[in-house]
Amino acid sequence: MPESVPVPLAAGGVGVLSEEFEADPYRHFARLREHDPVHHEPSIDSWFLSRHADVRRVLTDHDTFSTATLQERAEPVMRGRVLAQMTGAEHTAKRKIVVRGFTGRALQDQVRAIRSNAAELLAPFLPLGRIDLVNDFGRPFAVHVTLDVLGLDKRDWRRIAAWHHGIAEFITSITLTPERRRHCLDCAEQLEAYLLPVIEERRRDPGEDLVSRLCAAEFDGVAMSDRDVTALILNVLVAAAEPADKTLALLFKHLIDHPAQLAAVRRDPDLLPAAVAETLRLTPPVQLIPRRAERDTHFGGIRVPAGATVFCMIGAANRDPDAFTAPDTFDLHRPDLGTARSFTAAAQHLAFGSGLHQCVGAAFARAEIETVAAMLLPLLDGVRHSPDAAYRETGLYTRGPVALPLEFTPVPTPAPTSVPTPVPASLPTRPPTHEARTR
Repeated sequence: MPESVPVPLAAGGVGVLSEEFEADPYRHFARLREHDPVHHEPSIDSWFLSRHADVRRVLTDHDTFSTATLQERAEPVMRGRVLAQMTGAEHTAKRKIVVRGFTGRALQDQVRAIRSNAAELLAPFLPLGRIDLVNDFGRPFAVHVTLDVLGLDKRDWRRIAAWHHGIAEFITSITLTPERRRHCLDCAEQLEAYLLPVIEERRRDPGEDLVSRLCAAEFDGVAMSDRDVTALILNVLVAAAEPADKTLALLFKHLIDHPAQLAAVRRDPDLLPAAVAETLRLTPPVQLIPRRAERDTHFGGIRVPAGATVFCMIGAANRDPDAFTAPDTFDLHRPDLGTARSFTAAAQHLAFGSGLHQCVGAAFARAEIETVAAMLLPLLDGVRHSPDAAYRETGLYTRGPVALPLEFTPVPTPAPTSVPTPVPASLPTRPPTHEARTR
C-alpha cells in the first residue's frame, strides 16, 4: 500500500491538546475529519481518529487494536484489571456477572432506587423554583444511585465521590503532573482501604447488592480475590457515575434550547428515549476511547505504527456526515438514529463504544436517565436557563457542563397530612437490618 504522511493542520487549525480545542472541540471536528482525519500529536506520540468508519473499525477489530493501554491508564487506580482488559472466557464470565447486576429484577429494583434518590434530592429545590442541574442534583444523584446498586453506605457518599473524582481524573487525563498523579493514586488507595472491610463483611453475610454478587461469584471454579472484586467495584463506580450527571444536564440543555422538541416530549413521553439517544450522539459524555495498535496498520494511506496509542474521537465520529444527516443539529426525530437499537451493540452512534467492550452499563444508563428525566419534566414547568448564567463545558476525554442553573415554576410544598407519632425514649433500639447496613 502506498504510504502517506499525516496532513498538516489546516490553515487556522489547532492541535487536539491545545486549550482552544478543549474550550470547544465541536467547532474543530469538521476540519479534523476533512483535512486531518488521522491526526498525530507528537508531544504524546499518539494518533487521533475522527471519522465514523475509522473509529468503528478500531473499536471492533480487537486483534489489531487492543485495550493494553489501560494497563497504564486505568489499572494503577482501579487496583487491578478491569473488564475492558479481559478477553476470552474470563471476559465472558465476569462481564455476565456485572450485566446481571443491571438487568432483569435487579434493574427493576434499581429503578425504584433511582426514583427514591431523585425525589429526595429534588425536594429542597422544588419550592424555590431554581436548581443547578449539575451541582445541586446530577452529581450527587449519580453517586447515590451507584452506591445503591453496589450496596455501599450512602452516608459516605461525599468521601466516595471525592475518591472517585481522583480515580476518574487519572483515567481521563491525557497528561498528569507528578503531584496530581500522586493525589489520584492516594484516592485509589483510600477507596480500596474503605472497600476491603465491606468485601470481607459481604463474604460472611451476603445480600442482594452487586458487591455481594461479586464476592460470591467464581471464575474457573475459584472465588475472585479481594483485588479482583475491588477492581470490578471501581469499574462499575466509574462507568455508572461518571457519565450520568453529564448526560442528564446535556439532555435538558438541548431540550430547552429547542422548545418545539421539548414541547413534543412533554406531549408524548414515548419520545424521551429518542431525546436521550440523540443527546448521546450529539454530545457524548465520553469523548475519547484509547486503544493500542498491535501491528502496523493504515487509514487512508497513513500508517499508524505497531505499539502506537490510538484515540477514538467519539464526539467527532458521531457528527460525521457520512454517518448522520445534518450531524451538528439536535433532532430527536432523525430517521438515521435508530432509537430502538441506540442502547445496544447495534447502535449507529458510538457513545457506548462498540464491539466486545461496549459499555456494560448501557441498559442501566438508559433506565437511569429516562426515569429521572420523566420525573423532572412534569415538575420543572416552564423550565428555562437562569438569566446571566454563562454556559461552559470542560473536558477533553470526558466532557460535560460545569453547571446548568435552571429556573422553573415553583412547586408548592404539600401540607403534612398527619403528625408522626414520637417514639418513646425508653424503647430499646433494634440492631440495623442487613438492608439498612448496605444503604
